[in-house]
Parts: sequence; structure tokens; C-alpha cells
Amino acid sequence: MFISFDGVDGVGKSTQINLFCQWLDELGKKYVVCRDPGTTMLGEKIRDLLLDRHEMQIDRRSEMLLYMAARAQLVDEVIRPALADEMMVISDRFLLANVVYQAHAGGLSVDTTWQVGAVATGGLEPDLTLLLDMDVDRAFARLGGEHDRMEAQGVEYLKRVRDGFLLEAGKRSDTICVIDAGQSIESIHAEIRQTTSPIICR
Repeated sequence: MFISFDGVDGVGKSTQINLFCQWLDELGKKYVVCRDPGTTMLGEKIRDLLLDRHEMQIDRRSEMLLYMAARAQLVDEVIRPALADEMMVISDRFLLANVVYQAHAGGLSVDTTWQVGAVATGGLEPDLTLLLDMDVDRAFARLGGEHDRMEAQGVEYLKRVRDGFLLEAGKRSDTICVIDAGQSIESIHAEIRQTTSPIICR
């Protein structure tokens, strides 16, 4: 079972992933947690390069391909081995984020980004993506402090990101579940448990 969490920056993914994993511990489930980009040595180096706003200007195509390289390594080094060992995989973002940030919001071809993603992942997709959704102005206000390179592109960019997420969710409603992230932390977690219980507790 492969589950990813996604959404615009500031919706509370990390908090909900932590609560979800605590629940899996209570259920006695074996799982691995990863972040995309990241987790592997290569992925973490690429992540640092991509998110450091003080480093350099990166062309959208180069940006997309760097994310894909990190993801390919993550799939081969972490995700496929875990699934082969019958462990659950919980990922903080996956290919959907690439499609939304670099294509829908960034101007690249949506179809091409999906196609390149299929090559990078060997066709592997999450069984379920939990898309945490909330008003972008509210999410942006939560970020506070210094923003990374993606967050620093501002509210209008993140509004395009949100629109892209919701558009893809409409197209892929069989594998993408939209969760109202404007609720309390406890209510969001309860909705996630209710959504995932049929596939986790069977």
C-alpha cells in the first residue's frame, strides 16, 4: 500500500503525516516514511539545490528534471524495496506535486510532465493521494519566517498550484481524495482515518 500526502505549502502535511503514522503504530502496521524530493542521499542533495532560494536561477525544465531524478532514486532505493517487503509507504509528496508546481503553475506541458514522471517512476503511482486543501491566503500566512524558493514565488503562484491540484483531483478522483484542511487538526486526522480505514484495516 502506497499513500502520498500533498497540497499547497502551509496546509499542514507534516502534522497530519505524523498523526497518521502514530495511528499506524497503534494498529501495528509496518511502514516507511519518505519525502519527495529527499530521503536518499541523492534526493537530499537535489532537494537542497531546488529549495535554496539563494543558490541560483533554475529553468522550469531543469527544475522538473531534477525533481524527476530525485524521485527515480527514491523509487528504486526506498519505495519499491519497501513494497516488496509488504510494508506500507507513506510519502510527503510524489509525482502529482511535480505536475502541479512545474506544469499547471509553472507553465510546462502537463501531459509531458506526466509522461516524464512515468519514466522516472517506472509507472509506479500511489494507491491513494490525500490532498489537503485550504484557502491559499490562509495557508501562506501559516508559513511565516523565511520562505524556500517555491514558497517565495508568492500567493498568486500558490493559487495556481491549488487550482492545479483541484483540477487533477477532479480527473483522478479514484486515487486522489480531497481533504478539507481548514478544519481543526483533530478533525482533519479523523477524516483521514475514516478515508483510509477501508484499505488499511481490511
